[in-house]
Amino acid sequence: MNKRSTVVYLHGLNSSPASVKAAALGTAIAALADRERPEYCVPQLSHPPATAMRAVRGWIEARQANSLALVGSSLGGFYATHLAERYGAKAVLINPTVRPYENLTSYLGLQRNLYTGEEYELTREHLVELLALKIERITLPERYFLLTQTGDEILDWREAVEFYGGAWQSVRSGGDHAFEHFDHEIPAILRFVLGVTP
Repeated sequence: MNKRSTVVYLHGLNSSPASVKAAALGTAIAALADRERPEYCVPQLSHPPATAMRAVRGWIEARQANSLALVGSSLGGFYATHLAERYGAKAVLINPTVRPYENLTSYLGLQRNLYTGEEYELTREHLVELLALKIERITLPERYFLLTQTGDEILDWREAVEFYGGAWQSVRSGGDHAFEHFDHEIPAILRFVLGVTP
C-alpha cells in the first residue's frame, strides 16, 4: 500500500481527537504492517462548521494523498459525507446525523466539550453554515459504509439507512449513540477503507 494513503477521522459535536473511537481506530492502524499503514489524522474540529471544513480541506489538499478515506461519527459523519463527495473519497459513517441543521436546534446555547471542558455557544449561524454543507444525495453509494445502531438515543437510525440507501450498511440492534462495542467493527472498517484485514 502506498504510504501516501490517508485516513481522516472526524469527531462529533462536543468531542475531540481524544475520543474513544478515534483512539481505538488509531491503535488498530498503528498495528498494521508498514506497507499497509496509512497516515492517520484526527483533527480538532472548530465549532463553526465553515471554519472546521476550511481547515480540514486545507489539510487534505496540502497532503495530495493518492488515496483518501474519511471516518466520521455523528456530526463528523455529516462532515465526512460532504468531504467524500468533494474529493471522491470513501467514507465510513458511524451513527451519523443526516440533518444537523435541524437536529441541533434543541442544542442552541451554551455547550461544553466533554473532553476538553471548553465552553462555547452553539448559534443559529452554526446551523446556517451546516445547511450550506448539505449534500442532497450521495452520488456513488458504493463509496460509503454506514454503521448504525437502533438503540441510538439521540438520532433516528432510520434516517441514515434511508439517506445512505445502496451503500454498504451494518445495522445493529440495540446499542447507543456512542456506538456500543465499536472495537468489534474496526476490522470491517479497515477492510473497507484500506482493503486490509488486521
